[in-house]
Parts: sequence; C-alpha cells; structure tokens
Amino acid sequence: MRRFLDRLYAVSGALAALSIVGICLIVTAQVLFNLVARIMGPGWSYTIPSYADFAGFMLAAATFLALAYTLRHGAHIRVTLVSQTLPKAGQFVAELICFVLGLIITGYAFYYFVLLVWESWHFGDKSPGIIAVPLWIPQTAAAVGLGILVIALIDSIVESLRAKAPILGAGEEV
Repeated sequence: MRRFLDRLYAVSGALAALSIVGICLIVTAQVLFNLVARIMGPGWSYTIPSYADFAGFMLAAATFLALAYTLRHGAHIRVTLVSQTLPKAGQFVAELICFVLGLIITGYAFYYFVLLVWESWHFGDKSPGIIAVPLWIPQTAAAVGLGILVIALIDSIVESLRAKAPILGAGEEV
C-alpha cells in the first residue's frame, strides 16, 4: 500500500509539473507570435485561441495536483515558530491537530468541488473564451487533486499515529 500511495503522490506531482510546462509552452508560443507580428507587421499576426483560458486551466490543475505531493514531502509553507519550541510530544499533538483540521477542511472542499463538477457537466457549462471548453474538464483536475490531498492527509494521520511522533520534520529551508 505504501508503494501505491507514494506512486499516486508522485504521479500527481508529475501531472502538476506537466501542467506548468504546458503553461510555459503556450505562453512562450503566444509571446513569439506577438514578437513576429511586431517585427514583420500586422499581416503576420497570429493568436492562439483562448490561450489565456488554457493557461488558467493548467494553472488550476497544477495547483491542486501538486498539493498531496508537497504535503508528503514536507514542502508546504508552515509556521514552525511555536511548534519548534514544543517538546516532541507537543510537536506530535500539534501536527496531528493540523492534519485533522486539514482533513476536515479539505474533505469539505472536495465534496463541494465534486458537486460543482457534476453541476457543470449536468448543465453543460462552458468557458466564455473563443474556444468554449466544457468547464467540468478543468474542474475535474482540481477535484482529483483535492481527492488525492484527502488521501494524503488520511495517510499522514495514520503514519503519525503509528510513529507516535511528528513525521514532517522541522521544515528548515534547504
């Protein structure tokens, strides 16, 4: 099970990274089109239809798909000013409380995001850009990312309870 979960988090992180690469490629292509039009004149003007919409969809996918990966690698931004002064037992309790609160909040968000995806699919909502994309498609990537974060939080709670100690480390910058 551990190997499956680690692979799930790695695949999610890789998909987030691919989304960032996609953003870079589409924005770079549009900038190059703009540069060519400026140099060669308006007759050479090309635009990638709805490129800003696609970049936004990829940004949402990257953001949500990266959540579980960064959580499991202790890379989320955390304030350790108080927790680092606590004894190990206090750090364990504080981390466990944060995991449980995170699970409650993320579970709530996941539930309502899945409802949003279903509603967008049911009503046929589409993006307002030149290319009308069914909104359930980019929303699904975000919902999947939240679902994987729910799994990662449950995994973290179980691992923390088994270790009876904090599992994320001190969070110093590298």
